[in-house]
Amino acid sequence: MTEPSYLAAVRDSYDTVAEDYVKIAPARFAEDALGRGMLVAFAELVQANGRRPVADLGCGPGHVTAHLNSLGVPAFGVDLSPKMVDIARRTYPGLRFDVGSMTALDLPDGHLGGIVAWWSIFHTPPEALPMVFAEFHRTLAPGGLLFVGFHVGDEHLRPERSYGHPVSYDAYLLLPDDIEEQLHQAGMVVTARLREEPSQRLKRPQASLMARKPEH
Repeated sequence: MTEPSYLAAVRDSYDTVAEDYVKIAPARFAEDALGRGMLVAFAELVQANGRRPVADLGCGPGHVTAHLNSLGVPAFGVDLSPKMVDIARRTYPGLRFDVGSMTALDLPDGHLGGIVAWWSIFHTPPEALPMVFAEFHRTLAPGGLLFVGFHVGDEHLRPERSYGHPVSYDAYLLLPDDIEEQLHQAGMVVTARLREEPSQRLKRPQASLMARKPEH
């Protein structure tokens, strides 16, 4: 399969910012009490459905993967950026991290008990999301869970710099109703929603959705 053209810009940009990104992202995660609360619920639901592995897609430096493992979830990380994966492997040597793309996961059908996509669809063009969600559905076992977080809005952003470095990726603000409909079209059922409004910590609203692949 030919790689979508936008992935090269995302890979190169995150390779460039990786060392500075890791100085910021884990601290932001530590401040996100609501998001971490949703991950606790996700972990409990995944464990109740068996001990299948969970993929943290767009894992970056691996802090969310490590948090999931601390909750008792057999999680591993996948990221497009080889530099991010190198950092994750150094930081958490006991965990598994692979270079890969959520557009074409190197996993068998029905392999996963859960998927976490923590802000990792931010750089995916909206027209490519059906392909991504179809891949999520393919790799989830029946009854498997998806937890996806994203920035809310209806806007195409073209930043020139991020984390102190020039970048070439685009970014997209997304509407929860649109994401829920696309998940439905991919064959999944949304079971929970969280929306957090702008605050001193947040520049823009953000949302998290939990969805399940039906048993039959």
